[in-house]
Amino acid sequence: MCRAGLAVHPAYLSARVTLGRSFLELRHYADAQHELEQVLRAAPDNLAALRGLADALRRQGEFEEALVQYRAALALARHDPDLEQTIAELARQVQPPPAQNEPTIERPLEDTATARLDATPAAVVDPAAEQQRARAVAALATLEKLLTAVHVVRAQRSA
Repeated sequence: MCRAGLAVHPAYLSARVTLGRSFLELRHYADAQHELEQVLRAAPDNLAALRGLADALRRQGEFEEALVQYRAALALARHDPDLEQTIAELARQVQPPPAQNEPTIERPLEDTATARLDATPAAVVDPAAEQQRARAVAALATLEKLLTAVHVVRAQRSA
């Protein structure tokens, strides 16, 4: 439905962000990346698109580029604790390991409640994540109905 609406109104960035976020929920990361990059070409300060693109890149294993996008999002949403934590985790992940003659700094283990879903193996089914995905799919269906209604009203007005 989003694609049908975008065929008629290709510059409707909110629909494109919704489509990109939907692709993320469906684990179609390359498709999500494509849609969100289109949004950012038109609106480089779109926070939802920046965060979504960063998530898509991270889930595809492109950690350094994801870190760039997360930092750009933090520049727009200063002091966002979730973004700050994500950036800190990702920065530790992309840092090269210390040389053998350098002392290592022990870091405390993170609380498992704050661990990201990205770290969960694909074979493990997390009931909370599946419930969240089901809600996202339902929200997408509602948004698609709304977009269709908007399209119908606009078509009626222009007729």
